[in-house]
Order: sequence, then C-alpha cells, then structure tokens
Amino acid sequence: MIKFIKFAHSLSKISGFIATLLIASAVIVTTEMVFIRKILNYSTTWQTEYVIFSLAAATFIGSPYVLLKRKHVSVDIVTHYMSVKGKKFMTYTASILSILFLIVFFYTSLELFYHAWEKNLRTPTIWNFPMWKVYIFLPVGALLLIIQALADICCTIINYDNPKGN
Repeated sequence: MIKFIKFAHSLSKISGFIATLLIASAVIVTTEMVFIRKILNYSTTWQTEYVIFSLAAATFIGSPYVLLKRKHVSVDIVTHYMSVKGKKFMTYTASILSILFLIVFFYTSLELFYHAWEKNLRTPTIWNFPMWKVYIFLPVGALLLIIQALADICCTIINYDNPKGN
C-alpha cells in the first residue's frame, strides 16, 4: 500500500509540474499577444484560445497536486472538534463521495473526448484547433484525481502520516 501511495504522490507531483508549465506558457503567450497587438499593431489568431485552453488544462491536470498538498478549500472547523474516529469517518465519507463524483465525471468527460475525436470537432475560429486535444485533459485530470483520492484513503487506513503530501 505504501508503494501505491508513493506512486500516487509522484503522479500528483508530476501533474503539478505540468500544470505549472501550462500556466507559465499561458503567461508567455499572453505577453507575446500584448506585444503583437499593442506594439506591432497586428492582429492575433491563436493566442487567446491557447491561453484559455492551457489554463483550463492546468486546472484539471493540477488538481491532484492541490489535493496532495491539501491546498483545496476545506471546512475543518467541524472536524477540529471531532474525535479521531469521527475524523476518520469524515475522511472516508468525503473521499468516497469525491471518488464517486469523479468516476461519473471521468466517464462523461471520456464520452465528450471520444465524441470530439470521432466527429473531428474543431474550434470555430481561424485557428481551427481540434477540440479533442482540449477535452483530453478532463478525463486525464479526473483519473489522476481519483488515484490521489484513493491514496488519501490508503493513508487514512494505515495511519500513514503524510501532512500536506510531503
């Protein structure tokens, strides 16, 4: 179980790194877009869509890292006053409900990806970007998040103390 936990944590750290690269690339492209539009007075074609798509991808790909580091929004005032048994119960309940939601999200986003792939859907702009390349980040992010949530449950089961994913 420890090997699975470490594997999941490694995947989450890699996904955090990829999300960082996506955000950095969005910043660079935004800077380039401002330079082209305001300084050179040219029009842009692909930059706005790239920034939107890369930030959306960073959100989904980076979510396992956020869960790993415990930086997501959580209400801990209730669990703060609970016994250890109550805290474990809340952890199991929240994790299982999250995993159930993520399984549904994974399945539906996989359908969306497949539909875009099969129909060769593209953006209705001059860039004409294939939408399957955008939609692939949804099921991948959901799957990585499921793996991290399962690792969190494993940590709780074996009392693996791993605060903030260190």
